[in-house]
Amino acid sequence: HVKYWEGILYTFMKRKAWYWMNKDLKIAVLIDADNISDKYVSIILEETAKSGIATYKRIYGDWTNTRLVSWKNVLLDNSISPIQQYSYTAGKNATDSAMIIDAMDILYSSTVDGFCIVSSDSDFTRLVARLREAGMIVIGMGESKTPKPFISACNQFKYLDIIFQSKEQEEESAGRKEELTAARAASKS
Repeated sequence: HVKYWEGILYTFMKRKAWYWMNKDLKIAVLIDADNISDKYVSIILEETAKSGIATYKRIYGDWTNTRLVSWKNVLLDNSISPIQQYSYTAGKNATDSAMIIDAMDILYSSTVDGFCIVSSDSDFTRLVARLREAGMIVIGMGESKTPKPFISACNQFKYLDIIFQSKEQEEESAGRKEELTAARAASKS
């Protein structure tokens, strides 16, 4: 009798694993503009696309601050919704609070399978742990300076600066190969 139930449980778990592996996960991408450069946007969206579909694309910051002006075209080109959060008091993380509240609202809407939290700030460690407790997949992204507790809290973490540097080196290498090929072709003429 036990073998029968073990077989049913095994079949169920196998089907569930197949379902999740073959399903495009719906992912909420939430970006902390105070801690991430706009140069990483294409990497953020490409890496998210490897895991699923970005159903929410939001970025949080005080958009009246001239420091965030470089984000404007990037947001328009990638259909990322800017969420305005004024800095009411210097040194306080009003932006972080807004992002955390939105993440919890999205969680309780039951419209996503996971989250991509983009920041190099450890303030989101508890949020990530809470999202995982609720059964969400959490992909973290940030720079190498990101504190270990935040990295460890995520299901997986992607280092944006390392990926960016690697892509730059690949492009540079490809450019040199093209120049070499062109030079060889010119010398044969």
